[in-house]
Amino acid sequence: MAFTTLRLPPYPKLVTNNRFSGIFASQFHSSALPSRLVLGSSSSCVGTLSLSINHHSSPWSSTAFTCFSQTSELSVSVDTYGSNTERVVVLVIGGGGREHALCYALQRSPSCDAVFCAPGNAGISTSGNATCIPDLDIFDSSAVISFCRKWGVGLVVVEPEAPLVSGLANDLVTAGIPTFGPSAEAAALAGSKDFMKTICHKYGIPTAKYQTFSDASAAKQYIKEQGAPIVIKADGLAAGKGVAVASTLEEAYKAVDSMLVEGIFGSAGYRVIVEEFVEGEEASFFALVDGENAIPLESAQDYKRVGDGDTDPNTGGMGAYSPAPVLTKELQNVVMESIILPTVKGMSMEGCKFVGVLYAGLLIDKKSGLPKLIEYNVRFGDSECQVLMVRLESDLAKVMLATSRGELKGVSLKWSPGSAMVVVMASKGYPGSYEKETVIRNLEEAECVAPAVKVFHAGTAFDSDGNLIGTGGRVLGITAKGRDLEEARDKAYLAVEEINWPEGFYRQDIGWRAFPQKQFSRNA
Repeated sequence: MAFTTLRLPPYPKLVTNNRFSGIFASQFHSSALPSRLVLGSSSSCVGTLSLSINHHSSPWSSTAFTCFSQTSELSVSVDTYGSNTERVVVLVIGGGGREHALCYALQRSPSCDAVFCAPGNAGISTSGNATCIPDLDIFDSSAVISFCRKWGVGLVVVEPEAPLVSGLANDLVTAGIPTFGPSAEAAALAGSKDFMKTICHKYGIPTAKYQTFSDASAAKQYIKEQGAPIVIKADGLAAGKGVAVASTLEEAYKAVDSMLVEGIFGSAGYRVIVEEFVEGEEASFFALVDGENAIPLESAQDYKRVGDGDTDPNTGGMGAYSPAPVLTKELQNVVMESIILPTVKGMSMEGCKFVGVLYAGLLIDKKSGLPKLIEYNVRFGDSECQVLMVRLESDLAKVMLATSRGELKGVSLKWSPGSAMVVVMASKGYPGSYEKETVIRNLEEAECVAPAVKVFHAGTAFDSDGNLIGTGGRVLGITAKGRDLEEARDKAYLAVEEINWPEGFYRQDIGWRAFPQKQFSRNA
């Protein structure tokens, strides 16, 4: 068996452990998968690491690193699978739950030698899914490029929309670094809902009727003419919180004032889109796009509202499952033909080819049964990414590299059978104000309650006493696979109930749309 020794420049805070992998490793990983270099991070030491990874050992064993001496060189032996296999070091930009899921999937990729994540989070580093680089400024293109050149990064995956809109992908591509993520011009599909609607109108893509306003009085007059219910959206990026579904005119007026007069979303809310309310079921559709070609991912459905029964305010997402029964194969073909491919062609004709993942937020019209485009995001969904990544069996690094090179034609993806579900645990008070730095316990126990359970971290850190604490609104994504959706749901909630976090909460009805009402109750 062939082994190659990689000698990497020193990283000043290199050490890992594998605190949260547990039984999950044996359920989600085949022993035939290749081992690879995956470096976790903390602040405890600097050392030389010399490790030979055998092809037939568990991939998770490579994360149990030991610090040997105070030197400045890292030496790792990695099974190369022969000279014909292209291997790549990947840098993931971001630090939330979807980035954790991507790092997890990239770590399992046979063509991936190492995974870095900037800034990352506590869960990513302690799980051994990536080396986190918390001090790398992801809005400083020159710093990111310098890091890539120093560490031989062959693929950068840019997830958050803010650095995409600011042009990080443009600069990386100009520097000759393969990048999975759209240019600033193409990222406007998510950065401006007015731009997205304009593309829809120009290229015949079905979407809800709308008008764009920068004047509150004009917006209110239009709302009065249209009546309620009606939808008001901030034009720019608002962290998933810039949408108000108003059931009365008064609610609609209040939403307009909050955005255009009070400026609660800053520059993101200087313009608003007032959109017709379409009754139907929401679904998420993802496609990889290389500028000219597009391939669909598996279907997924998320839950945006914070309360059980889809009540109360919108959030970034409180849970999801895959596959989504509402998106039949026939309907997926309709989405590709009527929404995704016209968008890809339209963006190319506009001179801003889209490269990366295109996330279409859909609404399946109750009257017609056909999909309408509600919004575009230019990154994976959180929490849909978690369920997709635990089901993906293809080499993610290889597929992302092909996307960045315009080589998706003929590529197909392999998915595990069965279903997956993620239940998000959030800080009490979210999406409003909430207490931070509250201690979370029993995550290892949660991952061991049933086979194929994985806890992805979104907003976690360690306090001075070494306790895991919540630092954000949405904090954990408890994800499980099952033979069917019912089994995945039962495993996920069993793990959630094992976690000791009095200051956290979660929805208890994730998946209800997919079950007959009499089968939904978990306590029945």
